[in-house]
Amino acid sequence: MLYREAGDFKTSYVKDSQTFPIRFDRMAYYTLLAVAFGVVPFLINDYWANAIFVPFLIYAIAAIGLNILTGYCGQVSLGTGGFMAVGAYACYKLMTAFPDMPMLINVLLAGLVTAGVGVLFGLPSLRIKGFYLAVATLAAQFFLVWLFNKVPWFYNYSASGQITAPERTMLGVAVTGANTPAWAKYLFCLVLLVSLAWLARNLTRGMVGRKWMAIRDMDIAAEIIGVNPLTTKLSAFAVSSFYIGVAGALFFAVYLGAAEVGEAFGINKSFLVLFMIIIGGLGSIFGAFAGAAFLVLLPVFLKNVLVGGLGWPTDLAAHIELMIVGGLIITFLILEPHGLAQLWRVTKEKLRLWPFPH
Repeated sequence: MLYREAGDFKTSYVKDSQTFPIRFDRMAYYTLLAVAFGVVPFLINDYWANAIFVPFLIYAIAAIGLNILTGYCGQVSLGTGGFMAVGAYACYKLMTAFPDMPMLINVLLAGLVTAGVGVLFGLPSLRIKGFYLAVATLAAQFFLVWLFNKVPWFYNYSASGQITAPERTMLGVAVTGANTPAWAKYLFCLVLLVSLAWLARNLTRGMVGRKWMAIRDMDIAAEIIGVNPLTTKLSAFAVSSFYIGVAGALFFAVYLGAAEVGEAFGINKSFLVLFMIIIGGLGSIFGAFAGAAFLVLLPVFLKNVLVGGLGWPTDLAAHIELMIVGGLIITFLILEPHGLAQLWRVTKEKLRLWPFPH
């Protein structure tokens, strides 16, 4: 069989602790990257980019960010939509104030601005936790949306209150604006996702990640053994907000092109990203990918089957989608709290022991 460890021995601790210790996993990972970078850009069109690939890549970045805070550090947050709005508006102000600045720098700086805002709103976590922290971050969500609506400077005094991304290029190819080719949007988001996922994987496997998980599992015991709760919690808020800010900047500039804060970054966005990590699996980078893929593909599937195939009204299909997502969240919380990531881990364990699964 393919999925076996026989003969796949390690000669150093570094190789034994790598992310993919089994050769089959490594080959599958490299094959997936080769297809993503070398095949999909030549086949993708506007429909596939706008309906599936680009939103999946952006939501995966946001889900990784929220998973760092909630899944790895145990700090519940309901302000994801507001922090995405910070990234979007920071990117907009940078794009309009510095027209010659590369788009990649705009996105990363927007993430850094969001990290600073995230640390500010993360200060209550030093005194409160659980339900009370969730309420505090929910207040941040409503405050940020109100701020961007009421202060005209953020949307450059536009009469409509809407922000529109000007056209910007990367290596001579447009990545924002109406003339952006589908493959350029896809590759720009893909490069950022792969880089940030690699960074998150290394952070969570290192000393910083172990401190986050110590605070998550038992904060008092972690403080007794020398983990500083102030720096640990605030670092989780900073890193998480950076990822979410990058996702917000991409969501506005690359995916939507134009946005109004209440519609694009409302409370529904916060719950959507939270549902992604619940269904995908808390405390798992793979879970962020799985949850984002599931909740991006589900509406497309239901629209094609219920509306296109069966002729149901669009609003009815949207309500069915909400019912399915709610039912899945309840099911996972009861039967498999660790989500799709745990199901995938169990499946791999059974394959490794087949034909003697436990």
